[in-house]
Amino acid sequence: MTTTAAPRPLIAIPARFSATTSALRYAAEVNARALIEAVWRAGGEPASLHPHAPGGTSNPAEVAARLTRFDGVLLPGGGDLAPHRYGAGTAHEAVYDVDDEQDAFDLETARQARALGLPLLAICRGLQVVNTALGGTLHQDMGGPGREHRHVRHPVSLAPGSLLAEVTGTDKTEASCYHHQHVDRLGEGLIVTARAADGTVEAVEAADPSDWFLAVQWHPEDTATEDPAQQALFDALVRAAAPAPR
Repeated sequence: MTTTAAPRPLIAIPARFSATTSALRYAAEVNARALIEAVWRAGGEPASLHPHAPGGTSNPAEVAARLTRFDGVLLPGGGDLAPHRYGAGTAHEAVYDVDDEQDAFDLETARQARALGLPLLAICRGLQVVNTALGGTLHQDMGGPGREHRHVRHPVSLAPGSLLAEVTGTDKTEASCYHHQHVDRLGEGLIVTARAADGTVEAVEAADPSDWFLAVQWHPEDTATEDPAQQALFDALVRAAAPAPR
């Protein structure tokens, strides 16, 4: 008798608009290969999701309907959110790569994934999206080269007893960072579960332990092939997304 392997949990990853993709001859929608491979190694089936929000407005019912076919969601990194999305009156000169359609779709994806109870892992911009979707705000710029967390690896302390600490199996990890913004006011229902030595918020999760949501300000895909604690984030998402056995 032959047995059929269980299907891989389907993980939705909103694509990122890219203006230059010479091999395709057109602008494209992309996701980082390292991110896709980390989900695949974890046993998931990564699927890029078209960020459809014409005019910068997303239809909540449409986004919810599109997400119902998935087992989990991964919100990846990318450019900055438009500051008006979290109530800022003006944009700092350092804000870059803002796309109104991308913002609208990502924010609604965060809201609907949470409403549907889908396991959700958010990375870098993804953390900022969820924090904004839940009423939080961001520091638009961390203050120049001495403060930016770009192209750096640094130690991050994890809160004991947090889901993040449980998943990674450690209370300190080496984070690969590329960001110049970070959480200011925390979104509703979230708690901080990791900080850098300078106090920067590096991870948040749901205050309700029954709600599977993790968000890190760093890029675990950068070092996932060499650091089991980073790959563990993707492994945990896929485990949480796996359908319960019948």
